[in-house]
Amino acid sequence: MNRGLHAWHAAVKTRLPEDIPPLLADDVVFESPVVHTPQRGKAIATLYLQGAVHVLNNDSFHYLNEWQGPDSAVLEFQTTIDGITVNGVDMIWWNEAGLISRFKVMVRPLKAINMLHQKMGAMLEQMKAG
Repeated sequence: MNRGLHAWHAAVKTRLPEDIPPLLADDVVFESPVVHTPQRGKAIATLYLQGAVHVLNNDSFHYLNEWQGPDSAVLEFQTTIDGITVNGVDMIWWNEAGLISRFKVMVRPLKAINMLHQKMGAMLEQMKAG
């Protein structure tokens, strides 16, 4: 397991939002399942990933499968939120320094995407308000 992947698993396990920023490159690109355009930069990627920690990473969250490349990984996850089973994948790329340079999330089924869109929108507004 590459060091970046190991650090990601550790952050997911702790569920602490403050563990996310040190894992990200300054020029990281985050691709959301509900936002059409890629989100560029550490500040916005941090906001989205910290929001996801709050919304998705509950007691039922777990990774089902994992596929690794030299500087990337695909992690299939599952969680249940408000009785809806959410299945998806985190596709993560790391740069030479071991920092996340790109993070893409894909989710199914449609009712899970719609629910996540609502919950993530509310969480992001709450986080922006401080």
